[in-house]
Amino acid sequence: MKNILKSTTFLAIVACWLWSTAFAGVKIGLQYHTPFQFAGFRFIISGLLILLVFRNWGRFYREIREHWQFVVLIGLIQVFAQYALFYSGMNLVPGALGAMIVGSSPLFVALVAHFTFHNDRMNGVKTASILVGVAGIAIITLGRQKVELKGALEWLGIVLLLLNNLVSGYSNVLVAKSKRNISPVVLSSSSLLLGGLLLFLISVPIEGFPQQPFPLEYYVALGWLGFLSAAALTIWYALLGRSGVKVSLLNTWKFLIPVSGALLSWMLLPNEKPDWASAIGMAFIAVSLVLLNRGRNGR
Repeated sequence: MKNILKSTTFLAIVACWLWSTAFAGVKIGLQYHTPFQFAGFRFIISGLLILLVFRNWGRFYREIREHWQFVVLIGLIQVFAQYALFYSGMNLVPGALGAMIVGSSPLFVALVAHFTFHNDRMNGVKTASILVGVAGIAIITLGRQKVELKGALEWLGIVLLLLNNLVSGYSNVLVAKSKRNISPVVLSSSSLLLGGLLLFLISVPIEGFPQQPFPLEYYVALGWLGFLSAAALTIWYALLGRSGVKVSLLNTWKFLIPVSGALLSWMLLPNEKPDWASAIGMAFIAVSLVLLNRGRNGR
């Protein structure tokens, strides 16, 4: 059991499963709250949860003081910039198109890693597996909803989401490349707190304050989102810091997020049912992961 819990693959799947549950929570929360402010509250709660569980506040303070510049950089890029681009872009494009672009993020991470690490280059097998995975994402999303572009604002949304993918790749590379002796728990907590606070601060002049009380389902969704962000990001930072872990290969497991999200929707939502497009897309993603793992060492 200990070996399983230490397995990079197992932990990557757990993190991706946690992220896949976010779609329902975000959908519920945005019925009652504005996007930047809701995201800000979510990440502030995440950072506080990690800090309360960690409890070693003396070590937390020492590591923040020693690595404060890196913490600020990751908080600005990984949380603030990435999610500001994400929410802004998703607000301008059709849902299916947004899901497809965000779902293709492993390709962008692989490209950033290719130009950053000498031992994480794109090769034939890796390129083919990532493109097959992107095709699977496209089949799933386009099969569930048609995409129709209606104006310049939607093209702006596409640009913002593509920038979101590049920022995601860059932040993953920054964490993996860093040789700083900072705990992933401290890094995730502090970056989430900083990014969440910045999102909240810019939300006030843009979105104002909510004028209505929130129902119970809002708080349940917010609480779950806070927990999953804390757990998933801490796991991810720990994996990025492991010796021998390649950024591009690790991020390919994110192809599982829309698969898990679809499965959860079929189980939990009354109006969601399995369809052939989703089944075919999932098969493409399965093939992608098999190809990638068989060619892991560039064979």
